[in-house]
Parts: sequence; structure tokens; C-alpha cells
Amino acid sequence: MKWLRNNAEKLNKPSIEEQQSAKLTQLGAKLAELRQKKGLSLDEIVAITRIPSRLLNAIEVGDIQDLPEPIYTQGLIRQFADALGLRGIDFASDFPVGFHKVSLPSHKVSEPFLQLRPIHLYLLYIFVIFCSVNGLSQLLNQTALQANNSQNQLKVQTNSDFTSQNLQAADLEKIKTEINTSSFKTVEIDVTFKSSSWIRVITDGQTKFEGVLPKGSHRNWKAKEELTVITDNAGSVLMSINQEQPKQMGEQGKSGEIRIANKVKS
Repeated sequence: MKWLRNNAEKLNKPSIEEQQSAKLTQLGAKLAELRQKKGLSLDEIVAITRIPSRLLNAIEVGDIQDLPEPIYTQGLIRQFADALGLRGIDFASDFPVGFHKVSLPSHKVSEPFLQLRPIHLYLLYIFVIFCSVNGLSQLLNQTALQANNSQNQLKVQTNSDFTSQNLQAADLEKIKTEINTSSFKTVEIDVTFKSSSWIRVITDGQTKFEGVLPKGSHRNWKAKEELTVITDNAGSVLMSINQEQPKQMGEQGKSGEIRIANKVKS
């Protein structure tokens, strides 16, 4: 009877492929829900992770047939989770990759403990591949960040009054604008984001914020003498200086920079 029960349990136990498919559906649904809550599109996740949108979509809908080997799929899930602010290594650990513990038969205990077997070589090979993929992913992310920072350092300077009614929103792209705010003790800006964008804010020579803010975010910064704003998507940033009418920094999809100097009259 015990033999029959063991056989029945083996027959009812799902295969590793079935476990992977079920777990992928569960994890993908969580990632899709979190991405939508943050107001991020798949294209924005592609820009952060450098993972093709086809693979990101396959993860969200649980389509394991459109994904690479399980060990690579686990790495993709980790990167996706990291981009959404989760601890990706913990989140992706729930996805099974097909590893099984191997116990030595009792009649082979006398064999050398450190003797390499095919299964050991296989595990070592998988480990090396995993480390290589992880290292390549970090290198690509660092390269993308450096390229983005270099692009945002392009500056064009002009002397103009931000409050002038003749200054159009498109003219603010890549323009460093200087404003005399002698009637104010400080420079104050209110910024609203129409879509998720990277931004750097420097007040009186110190970086107060640098990172990506989601769609709908509203932030406020102040400075005594000088305030600089740099973004990679000027068209998605609405800026108001000293509570005046908000203006769009520039064209959609293009970088821009604004510098406001508070020159107090002597």
C-alpha cells in the first residue's frame, strides 16, 4: 500500500515545467500590477533595463514559451523587479530553474568526497553563465547612465527673463535662463511631471535631487542665490518660478536645462 501511495504522489506532483509556468504567471501579474500603479509604460522599463519589450510582455502575461532558458528568465525577472523598486534577487528567487539536490547512494560512500561528477560540472557551468549575464547587465546599465549624464551636460547660455511673455516654451530647450529676482529673498520653483522623467536639481551649488520621478509627481525646491534644473525630457516638465504661471521646459523627448540666478541689487 505504501508503494502505491508513493506512486500516486509522484503522478500527481506537477512537473518542473508546470511549476515554472505557474510561478511565472504569478510573478508576472505582480510585476504588471506594480508597473501600472507607478504609471510606467513597457517602453520606459525597456529604457531602464535594456530588455526587449517582447520579453517583458512575455513575463507579464506568463508566456514561458516566448522566454529563454529558465536560468536566463530568472535573471530577466530580477532586472524587471529592480527597475520597479523591488529587491529583484529576492523576488526572482521564487522562480524555479530546475535544480535538484542529489544524494549519493549508500554503496558509494567510500568514493572520494571531492570527486567531480557530471552534475557538478553542469551546476558550475550554470553558475558561470549566471555570473556573466549579471555582470553584462550591470555594465550595460552603467554605460546607459553615463551616456544619459553626458547628454544632460550639454549647455547653451542666454540672457533672458523667464517672466517675459515673449519667451515661448519651445525656446527653453537646452537654454540656461538667468532671471533677476531682486524683489524676492529666495528663488523658488514648483515642478509638475506630465510623464515619468529623469531630473537633476542643483541649489546654490549643491545637488539636492537626482533621479527618475513618475508621472503626476509634484516637487518644490528653493535656493538663495542660484537654482539649476536639468532633465532628459523637457516636454514633460512644467515649471513655475516664484509662483508665476507654469511653463513647459521644452520639446517632448529632448533634454533641457534652466538656470535661475537671484541677483540682488546693491
